[in-house]
Parts: sequence; C-alpha cells; structure tokens
Amino acid sequence: MTRIAQHAKKVSASIPTIRRLPSYLQVVKRHMMEGHDVISGTVIAEELELEAIQVRKDLAVTGIVGKPRVGYPVDDLISAIERFLNWDSNFKAVIVGAGNLGSALMGYAELRDHGLNLVAAFDLSENRIGPRANGPTVYPIDQMGEKVRSLKAELAILTVPSPVAQDACDILVDAGIRQIWNFTNVRLRVPEDVLVLREDLSSGFAVLTVLRNVGGQL
Repeated sequence: MTRIAQHAKKVSASIPTIRRLPSYLQVVKRHMMEGHDVISGTVIAEELELEAIQVRKDLAVTGIVGKPRVGYPVDDLISAIERFLNWDSNFKAVIVGAGNLGSALMGYAELRDHGLNLVAAFDLSENRIGPRANGPTVYPIDQMGEKVRSLKAELAILTVPSPVAQDACDILVDAGIRQIWNFTNVRLRVPEDVLVLREDLSSGFAVLTVLRNVGGQL
C-alpha cells in the first residue's frame, strides 16, 4: 500500500472517492445556482454517469446523511464536501518554477477558491523574478528555504525542469514542507512523513492519443 493510500485509509476514504468529490461539488453548486434547495444522489449520478449507490457511498464519508426519496439540502452538502476536503481552510503554498506551467497555475482562480493561498514563487531565471499581476511575487530560488520558513508555507507545487527537481525538493523538505504537488516527471525521494502527489501530464496525453477514436469519459 502506498503512503497516499495509507493516508486516505486514515480518513476513511479511498483515493477514487476523494477524486470524485470535487465533481459532485460542481454538480451541487450548479443546482444551487439554478435555484434548487435539495439534490438527490440519483441526480448527481445521472449527470456524472455513475451508479447512484456509488455516489451515496462516496458522500457518506463526509458525514452527511440524506433523506430517503428527498435527497440532500444543497447548502449542507456543499459545506460537508468542502469541510471533508479541507477546502474551507486556508493552505499557504509556494510554486517552484515560474515558467509556463507555473505561471498558468498562479492564475488558476479555482485553486484560490478552494483555499490555496499562494504566498510566493521561486525560479532560477533572473528575468522571471519580481511581482506578478496574476499571482505571488517570484523570488530567486536561492532564497527559497528562508522564505518558505518565514512564510510558514505548508505545501509546494513543483514545476521545475526535471534535472533540478530533486535538489528543489530537498530544499523544500529541509525548510519544513510536508506536502508536494509534483508536476515533474521525476519520482522524488522524500522522508516517510512527506506526502507527494505526482501529476503526470504525459500519461494523461498518452491515454488520449491511444484512445483517440473511442468515445466516452474516463
């Protein structure tokens, strides 16, 4: 069992369940905007092409209980999902690598809406250093350890070139970071108490290129 799976087990939810909850949240918020006060698990399941029993099991991990043949109050359900995902909290985060991908993530408003507070960014290139209109100030990477400590950042988003990924990771861990969202293609070596989630964009693209003539949603 991976460390991520072990962590999910501690919060009584599987990784697939956690990954589905944001989709449920989007459906529920859309129904709220359309003026609905309640929503059933069946409605959520139909919109996302899932089994209703799966939706109800997933929602149960948040602690909410729906009313039979009625459903869930949308306000309560939104609060329950956001509370379970810790999206009602504020996470101090830094981005390491202010190139195209890092800059795009800085401007991604949905992350801010979910409580991700980008307090700083770092880069090796001098022409990227300075304040950003759509995000935090970019600092030289040699200031990273000091800034991460002083800002009390909890999470780091890693978008640096692969050859420097492990070095950047080591500095972050030494500075107290215990959660890393890794967008590089490097499998990082970290201590047991550091949680790393790797987003492999090339793997996603590989699925699309192989299944390009197949319909449906994955």
